[in-house]
Amino acid sequence: MRLRTIVFAAALLAMLAPSATPASAGGDATKQTVAKRTAEGPVVTPLAEFGSGLASGSTIGPDGALYVTDPNAGSVLRVDRRTGATSTYADGLPPQVLGVGGAMDVEFIGRTAYVLVTMVGGDIVGGGPIGDATVGIYRLGRHRNVKVIADIGQWSVEHPPATDFFITTGVQYALQRHGRGFLVTDGHHNRVLHVGLHGDIAEVRAFGNVVPTGLETIGSVVLAAQAGPLPHDPDDGKVVAFVRRWGGAIDLARGASLLVDVEFSRRAGLYALSQGHWDGMAEGSPASPDTGRLVKVSRHGHLVPVRDANGSEIVLDRPTSLELVGNTAYVVGLSGTVVKIKNL
Repeated sequence: MRLRTIVFAAALLAMLAPSATPASAGGDATKQTVAKRTAEGPVVTPLAEFGSGLASGSTIGPDGALYVTDPNAGSVLRVDRRTGATSTYADGLPPQVLGVGGAMDVEFIGRTAYVLVTMVGGDIVGGGPIGDATVGIYRLGRHRNVKVIADIGQWSVEHPPATDFFITTGVQYALQRHGRGFLVTDGHHNRVLHVGLHGDIAEVRAFGNVVPTGLETIGSVVLAAQAGPLPHDPDDGKVVAFVRRWGGAIDLARGASLLVDVEFSRRAGLYALSQGHWDGMAEGSPASPDTGRLVKVSRHGHLVPVRDANGSEIVLDRPTSLELVGNTAYVVGLSGTVVKIKNL
């Protein structure tokens, strides 16, 4: 590893440490409040159950609510972060075809929502067609009508990856606003793409067989979670960082199985989401129930499970997506649930 890469990694880990609580005129009272919150430790509470029993990606919308995709129903749901009240924000997206895929993630630019849809079209190499809908990014317009703005599936067919694959259109997982468009991970074609608002697509970073999943951006720095190849051993679960127009990716932390997301909050620090122990059923199948963890990136490059006030690791059921607001985490689960974790 080159010296500048080592320096960059060390500086980035230092930058990603949570911010200290600022001093105030009531310093003693502030210290007592912080000490009390720390003594309580993280607290987990169920927030919502919804939809058709499947959930995937999420984002915090312009109104402060949590928005979650329901790929089985082809919809986007709005979840009130205070009460857990859930309503359908939009529907009419292509539903799942093979029990996986569909509406995978959602992101806003201004007040306009964009949804990443995967595995609703294309072919299985040596097999048959998956479906005839467009794999790509859909914009939710007025009156919640949906319109394709980028055909990622067709682009992927015309630009196959260097790694082995058997789904021609790829399996896109995460959508993250970046520059004048979005970053998109493809966990099957093992790459990160940039997709413009007018449908232009370019490869940003190609990997070996590492299965990139969740994304986060901090300025020009891109953070990506990697689930690793089968059987998704903990040592292959990593958070990596890269700058779009500079060098390769560097490892920030590793040590958790089947990573599916990464998020940063200046108040809480850098966290990743481990779905848990792969169930061994097939490539692309999820983790076994109740084996997931929320993990924190340490300064020494380890992924450390978050523990509650009693010192026990917080157990999650097949989590798929993570959002951080201050020192509170919102974790979406595959079965159509949201849990809130306070006091990180």
